[in-house]
Amino acid sequence: MVSVNGYLLEVDNLKTYFPVKKGLLRRTAGFIRAVDGISFGIKAGQTLGLVGESGCGKTTVARSIARLVPTTAGWIIFDRVNVLSTDRVKLHRLRKDISLIFQDPFGSLNPRMTVGNIIGEPLKVHRAATGSKLTEQVATLLRKVGLEPDYINRYPHEFSGGQRQRIGIARALALQPKLIICDEPVSALDVSVQSQILNLLKDLQQEFGLTYLFIAHDLAVVEFFCDIVAVMYMGKIVEQATAGQMYRNPLHPYTRALISAIPPRTNWTCISGFDQHKERSYVDLQLVRGCIFGPRCPWRRSICLKQMPALEERSDYKGHFVACWRDPALREPKY
Repeated sequence: MVSVNGYLLEVDNLKTYFPVKKGLLRRTAGFIRAVDGISFGIKAGQTLGLVGESGCGKTTVARSIARLVPTTAGWIIFDRVNVLSTDRVKLHRLRKDISLIFQDPFGSLNPRMTVGNIIGEPLKVHRAATGSKLTEQVATLLRKVGLEPDYINRYPHEFSGGQRQRIGIARALALQPKLIICDEPVSALDVSVQSQILNLLKDLQQEFGLTYLFIAHDLAVVEFFCDIVAVMYMGKIVEQATAGQMYRNPLHPYTRALISAIPPRTNWTCISGFDQHKERSYVDLQLVRGCIFGPRCPWRRSICLKQMPALEERSDYKGHFVACWRDPALREPKY
């Protein structure tokens, strides 16, 4: 079952703010706007890639969807259910259909639990299997991710990073979820192992009809793996398009800077208008009245520092949304 407009997951104007406490009485002096009014949708079987530099709010989006952190405003509709307003009983049932794969394969597995207990824990919590049936399902999951069933009694420290991530994937698959949130699942792995994990995730998606929210900062990985790409900057989505459109013709200056920063090994060249070394320099991310990228943008004009542009579809680029005053055809902001 999906939502009325065809989305399995729909996020609308999501805001997640964290209070900043100061003084002896720990009064709230302000808020950190980790996620500041983002909207997107993922259809069943699709993969949406959420990219951006560290600290832009990607992981907070994932935790908000799983309701692991309190949200400030907005809507999260999953399979026609409002995740933010549902009660504990319904949320417990709903979490069977939403799983997470974490970034750190070393820190996300309990070192005191065997592989069998780690993978079987979701089945026990949701009372999906017990006894010999539980052992059989764990063995099947190990085979699905390319590991031997004999590993069931081993501990995480006996495995390499890639093998540990496969154990994490097996745990995420245990309850046959509809949506898997992948929070930078390959960033902590060697390059050779990354391709193996990505191919495994692709194969599992085809076999089980999975839907992925794929969080990453490596744009080369996102291009290979994702159908739709959304670029985040300082808590907002500044551009969204299909992977092909995004990499062939990035419209937002920040997206162009990200693509120009892709290492040479991926055969990408620096996009005209940006200097790779210059764009990597530190910039004070102070709160601005206008466009959040205005202080860094080489094409900024007066309106860019006064008003934040809305995320809108460009009439000459169907399905391509961008929050920028600059007209890509004229290479000048539109006033």
